[in-house]
Amino acid sequence: MSRRMDLNADLGEGSPHEAAIMPHVTSANIACGGHAGDAETMRDSLRLAAKYGVAAGAHPGFPDREGFGRRELHFPPDEVTAFVREQIEALGAVAAREGVRLRHVKPHGMLYNMAVKDAALAGAIARAAAASGLPLYFGLAGEASVMLREAEALGLEAVGEGFADRGYAPDGSLWPRGQAGALLPHAEAVRQGVRLALEGTVTAVSGETVRVPARTLCLHGDGAEAAELARDLRAALEEAGVRVAAPG
Repeated sequence: MSRRMDLNADLGEGSPHEAAIMPHVTSANIACGGHAGDAETMRDSLRLAAKYGVAAGAHPGFPDREGFGRRELHFPPDEVTAFVREQIEALGAVAAREGVRLRHVKPHGMLYNMAVKDAALAGAIARAAAASGLPLYFGLAGEASVMLREAEALGLEAVGEGFADRGYAPDGSLWPRGQAGALLPHAEAVRQGVRLALEGTVTAVSGETVRVPARTLCLHGDGAEAAELARDLRAALEEAGVRVAAPG
């Protein structure tokens, strides 16, 4: 029996490659005003998603444009819920005008990475996602992550995410950006993506085999080879007998 896997990309962040990436993915996580994005970029991304039949979702992050949402910041949980909900609603308003139905929420950058191990933060984000009415919540797959447990506790359908183009730590978390092995070269990212889809495992930077029970694979839309990676990973998945389709 063939496997099914979603292929998602973080978009709406100002990448010049977005129009070339969108035809190859099945879910788009659209920045909605925190780390990046405004009404115009949200509209453009939603229109591209609609054109190619790609499931659209919100990609809220820390309100930190200067650091692109990749700096570690600390807010009280109620403030996190408020700014995440505000960002989701901003994208929802544009989507309503465009006639596009949003399907999921996926946190961005450091907000995502911190929520992997911080249950209070993960719960604050999940509360905003649940209040939005969107049914699906994307978060890091694996035993190292508390994100999905917090989402499930609030009735959301948790969709475990694996990363084709990122290195992994032995505990199943992502290897920190800026360290050797954090970003995989093109051919290795394709191989890791196919392995995630077929086996649900990766090799950590230290050599251990790590279980990653993913239902969706992420590739980053801001890389120089993002469009080529999206094309080649989609082709490799389909060649391996994987049905590439959005969840839900």
